[in-house]
Amino acid sequence: QVQLVESGGGLVQAGGSLRLSCAASGRTFSNYPMAWFRQAPGKEREFVAAISRSGGNTRYADSVKGRFTISRDNAKNTAFLQMNILKPEDTAVYYCAADKYGIEFRTRAQDYNYWGQGTQVTVSS
Repeated sequence: QVQLVESGGGLVQAGGSLRLSCAASGRTFSNYPMAWFRQAPGKEREFVAAISRSGGNTRYADSVKGRFTISRDNAKNTAFLQMNILKPEDTAVYYCAADKYGIEFRTRAQDYNYWGQGTQVTVSS
């Protein structure tokens, strides 16, 4: 099992940037493909970005492509989500997730086994 803790959320103006972190503990971090999801009030949890175990490959939702960058540092057991050119519609609680089966680039929330508690991102217009 792996435990995940997100940090880095906050309030930012439209056009600004934030960097989210996801610190992992427990089993070997590099064994797990990682992803970021977000959930806005009244909406389902949606896929944002995913990264392979090595960090060499990534995938993004169309809504964030070109603005967000997912990365990981396996030596530090941490995943990141760099968010640039933020828009009000990016406002949501952001969650990191890990897939214990090692299947990379899954985009459905129900496919992930381990979740952090979430961090709030609010973008003002």
